[in-house]
Amino acid sequence: MSQKETEKEAEEQKHSYLAESSEEQTKSVNFLESIFANGNKLLTAHSGELSVTEETRRLLALFSDGTYFVSQDHRFDGLVYNFEKTIKRRKILINAPQYVSQNEINAIYAYAERGVGFAKADSEDRERMQVQIDFINIVSRAAAQKVSDVHIVVADSTLVMFRINGMMVRQMEYNKEWGEAFVRAAFASADISDSNYAQNEFQGAQKLGETPLRGSDGKLMLPHNVLAIRLQFNPIAFGSQYLVMRLLYADDNPNGSSDLKALGFGEREEMLFYRLRAVPVGLNVIAGPTGSGKSTTLQRNMIKLLQEKNYEINLITVEDPPEYPIPGARQMPVTNANDEDAKEIEFTKALNAALRSDPDVMMVGEIRSMSAAELTFKGALSGHGVWTTLHANSAPAVITRLRDMGIQPYLLGDPELVKGLISQRLFRKLCPYCRKSVKERMKDPSFKRLKIALGDYGIENTYIRGEGCKRCSHQGFNGRMSVPEIILPDAMFLQLMINGDTKRAIDYWLSELDGRTLRDAAIERMLKGYIDLDELERWCGLLDQRPVY
Repeated sequence: MSQKETEKEAEEQKHSYLAESSEEQTKSVNFLESIFANGNKLLTAHSGELSVTEETRRLLALFSDGTYFVSQDHRFDGLVYNFEKTIKRRKILINAPQYVSQNEINAIYAYAERGVGFAKADSEDRERMQVQIDFINIVSRAAAQKVSDVHIVVADSTLVMFRINGMMVRQMEYNKEWGEAFVRAAFASADISDSNYAQNEFQGAQKLGETPLRGSDGKLMLPHNVLAIRLQFNPIAFGSQYLVMRLLYADDNPNGSSDLKALGFGEREEMLFYRLRAVPVGLNVIAGPTGSGKSTTLQRNMIKLLQEKNYEINLITVEDPPEYPIPGARQMPVTNANDEDAKEIEFTKALNAALRSDPDVMMVGEIRSMSAAELTFKGALSGHGVWTTLHANSAPAVITRLRDMGIQPYLLGDPELVKGLISQRLFRKLCPYCRKSVKERMKDPSFKRLKIALGDYGIENTYIRGEGCKRCSHQGFNGRMSVPEIILPDAMFLQLMINGDTKRAIDYWLSELDGRTLRDAAIERMLKGYIDLDELERWCGLLDQRPVY
């Protein structure tokens, strides 16, 4: 598909969605007004005649006239079956179930909790309520596509964009007033935030899953597969607003998955991670930019570590905030802070508390400051295993970054202290059903670069993105995979890095420590057909260029 055709299709989808969205809003209001008409009561409401658990309430709604709604995603849920059995035994009127979306169930309870109908509410109340429902609708739409981030840009109009498989995709457009109301509703929905929304300030917040929207009159909840949403509110030039929502998903395995292979790691990387987990003391750092999968890799390794030790160790985590559950660990959140200075103080306090809580292994969510770095090294020095994340460009650059933060060279140069340096990126995986051979792009400059770099072997074994099919939702890609570089450093490597002799350090790592760069790891996956040429060059540079290392 050509660029023009792609743009035309995107524009058509945008207009289609605008019309669809407007129609949905009208329908949702009419839907709520109709079912609550003539004094019809919601028996399963919080103050209703039937006492049901919060979990059951999330799945269904029963009215006094027998009208019965069930979330279509939970029609065969055991809680639904038990509820129906109880109601029939008590001989309470119940009609055949009407299967609706989770959002409609949420909206029913939101309406009921207000104590008044939309018809009696003023236009401002109705608008606020609708924007709250829009908030959940957009999150649900994003969650259905496993979107990592939702971007809301409010200027002359409001643009909503999803980051899908690492790429920004325009989704829909609204007017400016809707966007301003949406940003305020998102702030009000947060469980953890500053006390007041300030349009011209940088503010952070978090919305937790399975909890009511704070600040709303209703009980709208996040989709069941979303653990939490990190919200970042930013003022941008010319009076505009910019909201970024990071969606944190529940693990597919409810007991906590420890499968590194599912993330994209090969046998080589799995063995290196095993060797790092086997070391009882020392520091392991997972690096990469925002959105590179650091937290997920760290979580999987911690779950695996607990399993390998038969849960006979005390694993304490300090996170701001906790992103994913780690069954068997004591996860300590840093939540009672409203600005960066306060967060640093609270984070330092939590780290000190963790060190005094008899840990065997500590996990520090991220090293952000000098004080956090010093306490992290203190934990490793005092006989604990410590795992953490850091923003750095590569595995060798972890040493440079820590040195720049102020960590003393004698600490960085100790191989008994610095055990593992890991860096990773997330590469989009080719759909195996519609991918095409690179031979179909013989006239493209990238084909020539491939031939120069890898010869005929590369041409025979490399694939590129196809046109898309039903199995990949016509995207040409099917998820993402982690591609890492891992260093188990020795004294020579560390000393060379501390001295600033980066080239010699990397040559030594590759030749003497059996190292492999991110570029080489990505080329291996390209030749196996997992990723394409464009994706490799996006992260690792042009193939015919001399690599940085």
